[in-house]
Amino acid sequence: MTIDEEIGGGKERGEEFAKHHPLPRTGGQAGWVRRNPLAFDWLYIVCGTLFVLLVLGYPLAAWIWAGEVFTPPIWLPAGFAAALLIVAGSFVWKLRARSVAAIQAAYEIVDTAIAGRPRLTGYEETELSALENKVFRYVELARTREGQIQAQRSQLQTLLSDISHQTKTPLSSIRLYAELLEEIPELNEEAHQYAAQVKAQAVKLDWLIGSLIKMSRLETGMIALQTAVSPLIPTISQAVSQVYAAAERKSIPIAIDCDPEIQVRHDSKWTGEALFNLLENAVKYSADGKGIRISVQAGEMFTRIDVADQGMGIAEQEWNEIFKRFYRSKDAAQYEGVGIGLYLAREIIAAQGGYIKVSSRLSEGSVFSVFLPIP
Repeated sequence: MTIDEEIGGGKERGEEFAKHHPLPRTGGQAGWVRRNPLAFDWLYIVCGTLFVLLVLGYPLAAWIWAGEVFTPPIWLPAGFAAALLIVAGSFVWKLRARSVAAIQAAYEIVDTAIAGRPRLTGYEETELSALENKVFRYVELARTREGQIQAQRSQLQTLLSDISHQTKTPLSSIRLYAELLEEIPELNEEAHQYAAQVKAQAVKLDWLIGSLIKMSRLETGMIALQTAVSPLIPTISQAVSQVYAAAERKSIPIAIDCDPEIQVRHDSKWTGEALFNLLENAVKYSADGKGIRISVQAGEMFTRIDVADQGMGIAEQEWNEIFKRFYRSKDAAQYEGVGIGLYLAREIIAAQGGYIKVSSRLSEGSVFSVFLPIP
């Protein structure tokens, strides 16, 4: 979010506020000069003088009418009370008008600073001018900082692109040579195993670099998710297709319970990536023959996608930890992985206004629930 978007939310409120509470202005050198609503002027002098006169006038009138026995006419206390109420009411009403004008002036000062227009109050020695000076300084510093962040993002994006480009060629070469070594019949069985290991590690390294680049781009906001209202079933099917081969090798059936009519605002590509990460873990940590079920339920505010497996389960004290970068449970040490998948899934869903939670029992399985906002 840019500084203009962050601060500019008050512009509409200020315009609506100004419609009902016009700020007093008078003519001046530049066409108009703002009257300072915080200035100490005739309002306070007049109200203060009237109050003093009333407070002193009542005992003076009582003394004049007193004589030997004081019997003031009925209109004297009644008039005194009415005068006090009129003066106090007038003062409160005028003070409220001044407060409204000060709030509107603050709104206009913020809008002027965001738009980059000339200062409204100039460089006067007033409270409003001091406020305007601070607002202009804040906006200027925020824009400078925003420019620095954008420059850093651009440099990081260039660096990530270079890393991705520079590593693709050597990794592809390593995989190619490993495959060629596997095809040489003269090599003994041990050499073939070494070649297979080289190829597997090259594939793993390629995946790891790709995941780190995705993670960095998501964290720095370089990836802009393109959300649109569309059916959810194609996104789920795309994610299932990517883990189907691995599930087939372990005889793990995958069931999908999703109404084809359910639509949700989401980025199909990246939401599929998040669901793939959940499904990959479900296949990886499930025993052979255990099933995986994907169910979808539309609610009032969110559409819920449950990915339920019958795997090893997760201890309750680790439910929050597993979504952190590079976190791996001690119970999962025997499985391959680096602890990025769940973190990426959480970041992708959060970028679309949703969230993920997990419910699990050890040795019974886990249910990862993805919540995407209803359009």
